[in-house]
Amino acid sequence: MTIASRRFTDTQSGPRSRLSLDGIWDFQLEGRERATIPVPGPWQVHLTDLRAAAGVATYSRPVTVPRDWLDRQVIVHFGAVNYFAEVSVNGRPLGSHEGGYLPFEFVIPADMHGQELHLDVRVTLPSADAQAFPDFPFDEIPHGKQSWYGMLGGIWQSVWLECRCEAHIAHQSIRADLVTGDVTVDVELAAAFTGTMHVTLFDRNGTIAASAELAVDAETHASAELNIAEVEAWSLDDPALYRAVVELHQREIVIDVAAENFGFRTFEARDGRFFLNGQPFYMRGALDQDYYPEDIYTPPSLEFLEDQARKSKELGLNLLRCHIKVPDPRYYDVADRFGLLVWTEIPNIQTFTEKSAQRLLDTMEGILRRDGNHPSIVIWTIINEDWGTRLVESTEQRLWLHNAYHWLKRKDPTRLVVDNSACVPNFHVVSDIDDYHYYASVPEMAREWADWVSAFAKRPDWSYSPNGDATRRGSEPLVVSEFGVWGLPHPEKLKQNGEEPFWFINGLEWDSEGATYPHGVEQRFRTYQFDKVFPSFGSFIEDTQWHQFNALKFEIEEMRRHASIQGYVITELTDLHWEANGLMDMERNPRAYHNRFHEINGDVVIVPRMQRYAVWAGSIASVELEISSGGKVLPAAQLTWSIDGAAAGKIAVPAQDATTVHRLPALALSFAADMTGKRTSVQFSLAVAGKEIARNSVDISVYSARAKPTLSVFSAEPEIERYLAGLGYQLVNANKADVRVVTALSQADIDAMEHGARYVTLADAAPLPFGNLRNDQPNWNYPTGGDRGQAMPQMRVTERNGTIWKGNWVTGFSWVKRTGVFDRLPGGPLNDLSFVGVNPNRVITGFRPIHFDGLVHAGTMAGWIHKPCATIAERRVGAGRIVATTFGLMREAPGTDPVAATLLDCVIETAVG
Repeated sequence: MTIASRRFTDTQSGPRSRLSLDGIWDFQLEGRERATIPVPGPWQVHLTDLRAAAGVATYSRPVTVPRDWLDRQVIVHFGAVNYFAEVSVNGRPLGSHEGGYLPFEFVIPADMHGQELHLDVRVTLPSADAQAFPDFPFDEIPHGKQSWYGMLGGIWQSVWLECRCEAHIAHQSIRADLVTGDVTVDVELAAAFTGTMHVTLFDRNGTIAASAELAVDAETHASAELNIAEVEAWSLDDPALYRAVVELHQREIVIDVAAENFGFRTFEARDGRFFLNGQPFYMRGALDQDYYPEDIYTPPSLEFLEDQARKSKELGLNLLRCHIKVPDPRYYDVADRFGLLVWTEIPNIQTFTEKSAQRLLDTMEGILRRDGNHPSIVIWTIINEDWGTRLVESTEQRLWLHNAYHWLKRKDPTRLVVDNSACVPNFHVVSDIDDYHYYASVPEMAREWADWVSAFAKRPDWSYSPNGDATRRGSEPLVVSEFGVWGLPHPEKLKQNGEEPFWFINGLEWDSEGATYPHGVEQRFRTYQFDKVFPSFGSFIEDTQWHQFNALKFEIEEMRRHASIQGYVITELTDLHWEANGLMDMERNPRAYHNRFHEINGDVVIVPRMQRYAVWAGSIASVELEISSGGKVLPAAQLTWSIDGAAAGKIAVPAQDATTVHRLPALALSFAADMTGKRTSVQFSLAVAGKEIARNSVDISVYSARAKPTLSVFSAEPEIERYLAGLGYQLVNANKADVRVVTALSQADIDAMEHGARYVTLADAAPLPFGNLRNDQPNWNYPTGGDRGQAMPQMRVTERNGTIWKGNWVTGFSWVKRTGVFDRLPGGPLNDLSFVGVNPNRVITGFRPIHFDGLVHAGTMAGWIHKPCATIAERRVGAGRIVATTFGLMREAPGTDPVAATLLDCVIETAVG
């Protein structure tokens, strides 16, 4: 990768000069005490008692106009103020501005230049109270994720004074044609100007590439046409930037200068594919919410943004989807220089009205004006997930979106436009990209994910409006534009001055049953005895990150198996407060897998697939292999593989076109007896002319071949009886059995346990009408133990679907404690892909934290260690014992799945004790 070598900075002297007003300002929110506050940065950041405060605040500071500016126009410029700003100097109003994301400026009258000036900025951040803020209630303004992570008010971008001529350059719009080398520079002037306009184009080395000079006669607009004979294209690997410098000359004196970066690049969608500079492009993106550790909306420094971009490239990303926020301008400058594409979205509203809809378009027009020259920006989104609109039920709003799409295409025909980045139950109306969002936890939802991806790859009807008003060409590239899973950051790496970040106490307000609440995570780890499951809290955190890697690996590989899917956007680049699904944490600390992520997130990906990821020692298993090419033609190559580092074979791979999938012959791999009890890694390497261009691996759990069971069992249920017989268990009558196996319990079973019987309950599928392990109403005259109102054996059973345990947004971390008989299970403690065939559809609750030490052998937890529950658990009942499990242990023929057979053996042996 080449980073653009020339860095341009704003002119600080000559025809224009600037004086920064960043620093400490006086501040007062109405009804609160006076304070001082740093600028830039939202007031919620710096004043802890105002974390959730909306209202009207006043910023103030003295200002002195330098003496050598006194004969020139002086303005005060604001990068962005949220939301409504009224600016005055010495009590004289200068003007007002509505909108929280874009720059504005006001002229300081010339008759005030020699005075001591006092600058006041009155900022209104509205709440949702429409009576208090009738002109712009919160729900009707573009606000993005402020409704999720807290409102952010005030001066959050830089402020400065600037002097210049009255007839100065107000704006440049640059159109660069990659094919012809033609460059059009449209210049807007702030006042009528007579003189000469010079336009000079510099290449990346500072060499003049083209220049033009034109006479201007009392005009406010001028346009220069230039041509560069040998164009350097802006690309991901070589982001060549040019610089357009416009000068206004009067009588050979330069009275104003302004400069803009630009690049030559094209980005198209046609025939179901993307093309960057005419070459196929496969999108490997991450959603970036553009929030920061300390100042939230405001990036700490240019160096911080550069470090983030560098790490993004290391992860194999080629695009960032800047999510419903207009970023600081430096964000795009860095993307331009580092060769990262950007997909930008309008910050959403909550309530659709005529005014709020117009605010969306006004914001988009402001984005185009401020950011339209950046080559890194290639896609715009109008609406995200139907937020602020009601597309499913409103014909009028679908028509508005249709018109907004075409309005934006007329405004900017050089970029792609997404009308509504869709998810269930909403859809597209007209769009350049057929994109959709879907979340699934893996391994729990691995098969569901694979089925959904397969359906989406066929271009289903459900991604567009079913109401007869959709415009669908059928050639829009398919993109999975949101998916992801969690991996927890280490709290120690997030501390600021030794303290937890303020957002650790946030998250309870979400409908997540507390799973999004970080505070106390380490204490919960100990309270629920997870230090007996994992070697340490630190190892647990690292395990969750590798769990995230393996889940994303599976999900990306599934998408890469379908040539019709032309890209994806991972949720997300970094954690955002309690939302821990980032590829980095909030401080931009890398995850444990950072140096390996490019293996699965590269242009060329090797996709290994198995029917199941567990095998019996001494067996032979088949591995299906596919090669997914990215944006370049793949020459003839060689694929080699090894098992735990020992070379095992090689195969020739024919050349293939860009963005295609080639299936190779399946491999038959042997797993020797000496691999027993291990997670074996099969590594693959793809090389062209001896140079490796891709690598990947697949991990397989090798299980010890089962000996004939020595325990006797009984079941009155024929299906269970046949299954146990198929596993080699001796079937005897109930009174002689070591263990009785059932799907649900009756009062007679409870009585038998009271007298010493051992039971196993397979509670994964049978109807459980009372929400517990019972198939009858309990005998309330019978002692029920300490958990009042719960029938013996005091275990409740809950379907995961529709609960926080489903894991389709807040990830669940499922585990099996590798102690006692369960130590024969390879891997762990967290469940991996080898568990796909037995993943529980239910969970067991009713256990106190102390019980997780001895009575709970397997379970799951949600998010930041919340809602722990069991999937294998036991209880003493009188002289007997019950072990219940919700793992699906009878879904395949007996002994077919090593995980199912071994887990059932372990459960039965645990019941015997």
